Amino acid sequence: MSSTHYVNNSDLLNALIKHRKEITKAKKEKRTPPCLSDYIGLCFFKIAEHLSRKANFSSYTFREDMISDAVENCIQYVHNFNPSISRNPFGYFTKIIYWAFLRRISREKTQLYVKYKATEQLGLLQHSNMHETDEVRPFQVYENISDFIHTFEAKREAKSRKKVKVKMSSTYGTLRFIGDL
Repeated sequence: MSSTHYVNNSDLLNALIKHRKEITKAKKEKRTPPCLSDYIGLCFFKIAEHLSRKANFSSYTFREDMISDAVENCIQYVHNFNPSISRNPFGYFTKIIYWAFLRRISREKTQLYVKYKATEQLGLLQHSNMHETDEVRPFQVYENISDFIHTFEAKREAKSRKKVKVKMSSTYGTLRFIGDL
């Protein structure tokens, strides 16, 4: 079928077509639909594993969680792939995996923000509460966490402003703002 190093697009397409036919047959016979083949699952894993090695994803400590989420999403949406519309399952599932990675990164950053914000609010990062040693400079750590909190909140604020819809009035050629600024 395929080498251990890459996913062959045509082999994956053939496996998906076969799986789709098996599901259709099972529905006609009113049986339980079959599970995905090991080959299809392995292809999803290989695509996710290799995409996670790209420079924009490789440095995250939760890469394994990203891969797990991605494979889960592929299994969840495998029925949406239609071979009559697209003959490129590799591209289709790569896109699903890419967006799964971004969702995981967003969730992890939100969790990190919650931890940092709680730590900040408890006053655990106040310079006066920490004892400075020659090896550790607590104020630098606080600056980094504060920068992260500030950046996260600024992005969230910008995102909420982006949701404000702008409509162009065709009659008068003026802009109307819908929502709060």
